[in-house]
Amino acid sequence: MIPIADPELGAEEIESAIDCLESGQLADGPEVRTFESEFADFCGAEFGVAASNGTTALHAAFAALEIGEGDTVVTSPFSFVASANAIRLAGAEPVFADIDPATYTLDPYATEEAVREHEADAILPVHLYGLPANMGHLEDIAETHDIPLIEDAAQAHGAAFDGQPVGSFGDAACFSFYPTKNMTTGEGGMVTTDRRDVAERAASFINHGRTAGGGYDHVRLGHNFRMTSMAAAIGRVQLSRLPEYNETRRANAAYLSDRLRGSSVTTPVEPDDRRHVYHQYTVRTDDREGLKQYLESAGVGTGVYYPTPIHEQPAYRHVEHDAPISERAAEEVLSLPIHPGLSSDDVRTIASVITSYE
Repeated sequence: MIPIADPELGAEEIESAIDCLESGQLADGPEVRTFESEFADFCGAEFGVAASNGTTALHAAFAALEIGEGDTVVTSPFSFVASANAIRLAGAEPVFADIDPATYTLDPYATEEAVREHEADAILPVHLYGLPANMGHLEDIAETHDIPLIEDAAQAHGAAFDGQPVGSFGDAACFSFYPTKNMTTGEGGMVTTDRRDVAERAASFINHGRTAGGGYDHVRLGHNFRMTSMAAAIGRVQLSRLPEYNETRRANAAYLSDRLRGSSVTTPVEPDDRRHVYHQYTVRTDDREGLKQYLESAGVGTGVYYPTPIHEQPAYRHVEHDAPISERAAEEVLSLPIHPGLSSDDVRTIASVITSYE
């Protein structure tokens, strides 16, 4: 079976993890500080704050921006549930705006309407599948209404909008280092920001509300959302490999899109102002179940991200919504293997199986 995901971990990651274990510095420490700095530099941001995972990074960003009880945040209903969960865990409520049918990211016009109607307190665009949302338009909306803009960049390490890396827009951005992401620390997350005050509050929130000096001065409520030193050690190696990983994903995507032109599936788009890093290579088809079964019978793994929009999940049925484009996408999307572990034969097989499907 050609797997839908295959985390790339090699001898250098193993050696870095062993070095960390032998050092005795297992929890938060200098290795984490170095990883924070290196990842912020990669994103073109001033500050990085490491977290235990992508969801806790989002929660910390909301806390740092003082978004909580009584506030509303406009976001996408077509995402992993963590996007909305983090809003609610912070005490705020999500408002769902529909997506652009071509990019699967927040439709700026639907977003502006939702911001106006609900007098929203923040916007959380999701860079789904590795493609940035329309950050130019969304930044304009946030500035017009004087509200924070937070990027959910959990799937978009190394992506860019208009030549600018994701992670450097708005007030804060959040990344995930889950094993299937374009780079991994096993589990982990990161907040990036150009605002010192946001970085300091996020770091405090992640570390029991402590002051920057640590010790037993707790100036605010907080959690233990810290990243371990071993995770950071793995992340530093993975970050050095990330540009190569992304180029391989892009090359695999280019091959598939060329071979699948004129087939029964609609291939992903990459607008001229954006750089896609293909966390997922997602096609659309009105016969998803049939194609999925056909591919898997031929030894090609697939994934559906996501079969149920967030507003249709039992925990979110109380949230007001109008998202027919998201609902249709959830019925038609199918993700194919795209990861760097694919061989040339694997990529050719994926394309040939789809083109042979009738």
